[in-house]
This record gives sequence, C-alpha cells and structure tokens, in this order.
Amino acid sequence: MINEIDFTNCKTLLGKAYNGANGKKIAVEYNGIQYMLKFPPSGERKPTDLSYTNSCISEHIASSIYNILGVKAHETILGTYNVGEKTKVVCACRDFTQDGCKLFDFCSIKNTILDSDTGGTGTELEDILDTIEKQKYVSPDILTEHFWEVFVIDAFLGNFDRHNGNWGFLYNDNINESTIAPVYDCGSCLLPQADERVMNEVLTNTNALNARIYQFPTSAIKENGKKINYYDFLARAEYDGCSEAVRRIVPRIDIQRIFDFIDNVPYISELQREFYKKYIASRYELIMLPALEIVQAEEQTLTLTM
Repeated sequence: MINEIDFTNCKTLLGKAYNGANGKKIAVEYNGIQYMLKFPPSGERKPTDLSYTNSCISEHIASSIYNILGVKAHETILGTYNVGEKTKVVCACRDFTQDGCKLFDFCSIKNTILDSDTGGTGTELEDILDTIEKQKYVSPDILTEHFWEVFVIDAFLGNFDRHNGNWGFLYNDNINESTIAPVYDCGSCLLPQADERVMNEVLTNTNALNARIYQFPTSAIKENGKKINYYDFLARAEYDGCSEAVRRIVPRIDIQRIFDFIDNVPYISELQREFYKKYIASRYELIMLPALEIVQAEEQTLTLTM
C-alpha cells in the first residue's frame, strides 16, 4: 500500500514565510525537519475535480524525476492537510535554507549586472547567458552547464514557467561562499491544469497529444521576444552548451524507472497515472531522442571532417 501522510497536526513554524504566486505556503516541522508545505491554487482556476491538486502533484513528480536524472532538486513528499472541512493534497518541500544559507534567485543576481539594459525579470536567452558570464557568485562554466541541464529537463517535462525568480543560488554568510541551489518550483511541469477531459484526450487522440508535444507548452525563456518552442529549439542544436546537456541528460532517462516511480505516487487516480506515463514517454520519444540523434549526427560529421 502506498504510504499516505497527514501534515495537519505538524508544528507550524512562524519564523519562516515564503513568497510566490501559485498557491499558499506555510513552514512546518515533520520528523524534526523543516518543510515548506505548498497548497494547490484555488478560486481563480476553473472548478474541476483535478485542477486544484495537479500543481502539487506536478511539483512532486517533476522534482523527483530531476533527482532520478542526477540533477539535484529539492526533496518532496506528497501528503494531505485539513483546511476547515476540506482535505487538500499538498506538497512538502524540504527547506534547503534551514542551515542558515540565503536563497538568492537569478532575478536578484541579474539586477546586479549594471551594464545590462534589461532588469532582473527579463527572460531573453542571450541576456540570461550574458548574466551567467558576468555574475560573480558561481563559476560561469559550472552555472552555464547547470542552466542548460535544467533547460533540457524542463523540455522533457514540459515546464512552461521556469523564469528568473524560481532558480538561483544559496549563499553562506559564515564562509562567504555560494553554491547553486537545488532545482525547485516545478509545479508548472506535466500539464498541471489538465482535467479528466484533457487527460482522456491526450490518451486517446493523437492530435491532442501532438499539440501538447510540438506546439505547447513553450519555455518561459524567449528568443527575440518570442517564447521558445522546445521541439524547434532542440532540433536546431545551435548552442553548444545545450547540445552538450542533451548528450549528458538524455541517455540517463530510464523510462521504466520513471514509470515505476509514478506507480507508487499516492493520491492520484489510475487515469492520472496513465496520463503522466503517456505524456512523459511521448516527450521522450518525440522530443528528447530526436534531439540526441541530431547532436550525435553533428558530432559524427564533425569527426569525419577533421
């Protein structure tokens, strides 16, 4: 039986608060460890049986897949929390700042680049890469590698909202050192607003599935003012850093291991389970494998011409 956890009676930590627009958040202590509880958005979204829970499910599944692929993300646990007469599915995210480190998001770091013509929220790709080269917190080479690995995995998981405010650095005042923060805020992966109708369409209608592979979701990152289409961008293979990340990440994708993980995710229906498997497998086959083949073909051509 899949383990289910009720966080309702956990100690609430009043000295910690979190910002962000997608759902309410509180700090709790669970098994002696500090967690941020993320609650599903409610009220402003259409009332379906699934829509209010999916962002928390997406957060847990996507974050766990990041860790499976060897790119460190925050640790997450799904559970429930009683709010009045309602029981809500929540995602507990282990607080990686509890050891005294400060989280500086990339938006804040981008604002320190004084010779940039854009502010911290600007998501033009060239501007982001320029900031990565100029920032002083982490080695630019290491940060560039991380940026492209996150981009590639977001392409795999269909993340439409990886903006400058939801990735960044941990700064330790005691030793004056910075490290890259674990990947967090993955609730916009895996079509979090899909309801039962959409899930059934994706499972039974090839056109509905292909639209969600080739057309949307797009990245929050832009080229020339237009949000990047993941399939088109990876197929062009124009950025060496991205091609290198494809070469590293795609061979690590073990679809059966991911399926086994999804089979043990609590609080989801069989329809949801089958939907996540179909969506993930399709993005792997239709986006990630072709991207790897393109990179490998270009590498082989380069080798033959040398």
